[in-house]
Amino acid sequence: MTAVAAPPHRIRIADQREMGVAVTHFRLMVVLLAFAFVTLLIVMKLIWMAVSSEPAGRGGDGAGLIPDRGDIIDRNGMQLARTFNAWSIAVHPDKILGDRRAIAGQLAELMPERTAAQYLAILNSGKSFVYLRRRALPELVRAVNAIGEPGIALGREPERLYPQGALAAHVVGYTNLDGAGAAGLEREYNARLTGETTRMAPLQLSIDARVQQALESQLGEAMAHFSAIGAAGIVMDVRTSEVLALTSLPEINPNAPGKASPEAGFNRATLGVYELGSTFKPFTVAMAMDSGIITSFGQMYDCPRALKAGRFTITDTHPFGRRCSVAEIMKESSNIGTAQIAMEVGAERQRAFLKRMGFLEPVSIELGERGRTLTPGANWGEIATMTVGYGHGIAVTPLHLATGYATLFNGGIWRPATLIKTGPHHPVPAGRRVFTEETSDRMRALLRLVVTNGTGKNANAPGYRVGGKTGTAEKIQGGRYTHGAVVTTFAGVFPMDDPRYVVIAMLDEPKATKETYGFHTAGWNVAPVVKQVVARIGPLLGVAPDEGRDVDLTGVLQYVRPEKGK
Repeated sequence: MTAVAAPPHRIRIADQREMGVAVTHFRLMVVLLAFAFVTLLIVMKLIWMAVSSEPAGRGGDGAGLIPDRGDIIDRNGMQLARTFNAWSIAVHPDKILGDRRAIAGQLAELMPERTAAQYLAILNSGKSFVYLRRRALPELVRAVNAIGEPGIALGREPERLYPQGALAAHVVGYTNLDGAGAAGLEREYNARLTGETTRMAPLQLSIDARVQQALESQLGEAMAHFSAIGAAGIVMDVRTSEVLALTSLPEINPNAPGKASPEAGFNRATLGVYELGSTFKPFTVAMAMDSGIITSFGQMYDCPRALKAGRFTITDTHPFGRRCSVAEIMKESSNIGTAQIAMEVGAERQRAFLKRMGFLEPVSIELGERGRTLTPGANWGEIATMTVGYGHGIAVTPLHLATGYATLFNGGIWRPATLIKTGPHHPVPAGRRVFTEETSDRMRALLRLVVTNGTGKNANAPGYRVGGKTGTAEKIQGGRYTHGAVVTTFAGVFPMDDPRYVVIAMLDEPKATKETYGFHTAGWNVAPVVKQVVARIGPLLGVAPDEGRDVDLTGVLQYVRPEKGK
């Protein structure tokens, strides 16, 4: 069969079709390449803008992007610190289009913290970005926006808020304008709060906001009533060393830390060191018991009206002028009797005990604000041993004292104080032994005696079996101790028959009042604070008052001579 060739006109049509398809493919390829090129240009432009332009959270002074932060909550889940998106008002001076002088005048009317001349200087600075106001209210933002200047930038940025205001402010701390922790736990846990893997989980504290509020309220009332220049207070769990409340007064508002006085920013509970006076005496007696020096609360010491120690003379507020028992020494807070006990303990053993209690180093706590203990140092001889025995010549923080009382009454085990709630991820440490269990048990009756029959009567909250010790220490002014300025402290523990909580209250330079009969000692001004705090927080902590229970005092009362007229 012979093949027949296609007509010439059909061949031409086929060639034209193939050429048309090729041209179409070519044009499509050109369009796709052009689209890809334009897309690449846009992406590169966006990258360049991201790298070269000032982001909304960046100030003209080189401040960095404000990081988001995790929440801080109390042991029951109450928010103490959180982050939210706040308005900010800024300006790009190099992009201003309008009349700079007129804009400066409008800004001065809306934000009068600067003058029109100052705003004009900013607008003429040539800078790329300057903040004008952060944490701006929505109504102010609307008014600034109404100026209609494209060079003014209105943005949202993460802002730190403290919903409870000043509550536990010295614990929580605060952040600076760039969002970094500047004080307290905000600073110590800055990496934890901003870390990508952990910031979504709140930082849970050991603080109980209810207990904290009660402590701050009662201590604040006492500070005002006695015209003190400052105050500090602590509530601590005896068994775990968890800090349930810690306050320093005057307080600081973390929402506006820049407006606070320097005194308000100072943490008296962990940074301030003080001679805490007679609150040290129970430690001296416990040291002597553990060392085999004191074998009975009826052991007798000479207690004259004055005791010469080198070129110094030791005196008592309530002098005996006779021989007195260990029980009486503690009941009446005798410096003379305690000094003799301390002398028997000796400087070497005294230092060893205080070292095991953590008293010779900065207090152990998750805060950067920690004071350095002041001791006799190289002059720790016989006289220093005697004065340290009753709380003079050594300066520690109130938190040292709280940890010491927890150690003395939890069975004798020292554990570091903590502001983080204990649990699977933060277990209670084993600690180290300081006192024997027998000494810890026996000291309960002695400290209960101080509250029922001694200088701490005003701390006796009915039904809560409070035990503790008063302490009044003269302050050094002009290189000398002065009777006019004192630090008063009460260190309490409740319930003393089964110790659960330590309560410390301290007033700095309280004044005498008509109700205190001219006295400015601890028994009159801080002992009542502890009584009121215990009555308020006991039910919150599951400790119900029970006036049918108490510590057995027969072992100490038999060694106390009845007062005249009784």
